[in-house]
Amino acid sequence: MAYKSLLTVACSTEGVPSTVTAAAQIAQAMDAHLDALALGVDRTQVGYSYVGSGAVVIAAAMDRAEVEAREAEAALNAGLNAQAPSLRFSVESVVTQLGALTDVVAARARYSDLVILPLPYGKGRGVEDEAITEAALFEGMSPVLVVPPAGMKSAEPKRIVLAWNQSREALVAARRAMPFLKRADTVQIVVVDPPTHGAERSDPGGLLCQLLVRHGVRAEVSVLARTLPRVSDVLARQVRDVDAEMLVMGAYGHSRFREAILGGATRYMLESAEVPIFLAH
Repeated sequence: MAYKSLLTVACSTEGVPSTVTAAAQIAQAMDAHLDALALGVDRTQVGYSYVGSGAVVIAAAMDRAEVEAREAEAALNAGLNAQAPSLRFSVESVVTQLGALTDVVAARARYSDLVILPLPYGKGRGVEDEAITEAALFEGMSPVLVVPPAGMKSAEPKRIVLAWNQSREALVAARRAMPFLKRADTVQIVVVDPPTHGAERSDPGGLLCQLLVRHGVRAEVSVLARTLPRVSDVLARQVRDVDAEMLVMGAYGHSRFREAILGGATRYMLESAEVPIFLAH
C-alpha cells in the first residue's frame, strides 16, 4: 500500500524548499510520480471601474500574477532538480483569478493520492494559501500533508500520533493515512476527554485500534484528560512528549464557517505546527 501520484502547489517562493524536499522524499520512498503546480494569483476583485480604467487594472494584475507564477515555477524547478536524479516529476504553471483558484487546484487534487503543501498560516502566507489547502481537502477530495518550515524528518515517520474523536473526518484521515501508518514503528491513537456516553464509552479508540492492528499497524491507545484550554494544546503537547514525527487528524469537524470565525482544532494546529500534519475530510 503506497501513494503513487503526488501533488504539490506553490503560489509563492515561501516554504517551497522544505515542501518540495518532503514531497520528493515521499515520492522516492513510495516509487511515486510528483506533479508540481506553480500558481500566479490575480487577487483583484474589481467591483466597478470608470470607463476605460478597468482593462488597465485587470491587465496590470494579470501581469503581476504571471511574474509570481514564473517565480514560483523557478523555485519549484530549483528544488526538484536538487533531488535525486531518479525522481519522476513534472512542473506546470498556471495563472488564475482568486475566485477560480479552487477549481484549478481541485481539478488536479482529485487525481492525486496525496497533496503536500506548506503551512497555510503564518508569516508570508496569504488568503490564497488557505484557499489552496481547502480546495485540495474539500473540492479535491484528497488528503493533504502540511509541512512546517522545519521540513519532514523522514519520508516514513516512525512515531505517529493519530487524533481520534469518533468523527467521520477522523476515520477518513486514519484510512487515508494507512501507507504512513503501516510503515511506522508506533502509532499512538490519542483520545482527549472522551464522552461518558456513546458507542465507545467503555473502550475509547478500541475499535479503531483493532482495525489498524488487523492491517499490520503497530497501534496503541492513549486516553488523555483535557488539562489545557484547547484540545489542540493537548495534542501538541502529546506530539512533543512522545517525539512524534507526524500528526494525523480529521480536518474541520465543525462547519467551515464556524471554524473560520472561531478557530477550532484544525486551525490551531496548522497555525503552530511543529511536525507534518496529515489531514483528510
